[in-house]
Amino acid sequence: MPLPRSNMRINRNGVTYTSNIDRASYTIKELSRAALRDVARLIKLSIRKEFNKMPGMRKQSGRFKGAYQHWLRSREGDLQIGIKANTWYGVQQELGDKNQPKRDIIRNAVMNNIDKIREIEGQYLSAIEDENTAQALINEQEEVE
Repeated sequence: MPLPRSNMRINRNGVTYTSNIDRASYTIKELSRAALRDVARLIKLSIRKEFNKMPGMRKQSGRFKGAYQHWLRSREGDLQIGIKANTWYGVQQELGDKNQPKRDIIRNAVMNNIDKIREIEGQYLSAIEDENTAQALINEQEEVE
């Protein structure tokens, strides 16, 4: 979605007032989405490191790519990281059951990286002040995984 133009212009006594509300709200929304995209990369990297340490879940097995995914929802404006349905190793290792101890891979990945998540969010949201920096951080193409 391209940057919206300023719609409302008011002329009073030779002074023109231009409304940039649409442009500002678009910039804030896209900066928060870009920050969430980077947070998803960080969390998935941390999950992958923990996942590969487990017996039988080496990098070559290819199980990680199908098991752990992230969803960056544009309408709701949030990020969900979870386990894809019907993956016996993912659900059992996260929640635990009678044959598998609880490992909390996703929860620990998030809790151990809270400071980095705040740093990423702060970096993106502080760019609101400068429009050129904000436009450089916003990537118009969606990342597909």
